[in-house]
Amino acid sequence: MSGGHVDPTREAMALFRELPVEGEIAMINLLRFRAAAAYPADHADAGAGRTGAEAYAAYGRAAAAPFARAGGRQIWLGVPELTVIGPADERWDLAFIAVYPDAKAFLGMLKDPEYQAAVAHRQAAVADSRLIRCRPKAPGANFGAAA
Repeated sequence: MSGGHVDPTREAMALFRELPVEGEIAMINLLRFRAAAAYPADHADAGAGRTGAEAYAAYGRAAAAPFARAGGRQIWLGVPELTVIGPADERWDLAFIAVYPDAKAFLGMLKDPEYQAAVAHRQAAVADSRLIRCRPKAPGANFGAAA
């Protein structure tokens, strides 16, 4: 299984900022949780005995208001069961798609002090993740391929 990817790199965020800022974006999230949350020793929840899933739930509660202020909405949520195509040893505990009105809204949420405080729960919770920015297209019978 690949190493833990928890936070975006500076390089990835620089590339994100180079993409168009206008228009809706969708963010595919794949998450694998730690068995036990790993809070920094000086965090109020250090030693609380939370699981990674419980710490992620705390992140969800703490990030809900900044997410809403950014115009974000979750359009799909699921529990992955089997990777049919891809590394057989790669597993995910949760998958979802979040949509934002535009890239500026997403970047603004990242700068929101309330969101930044919530991130400690996500960092404690997540062992590995993927966050994939997508430009939405109209769905159809041809799976989005050119006609």
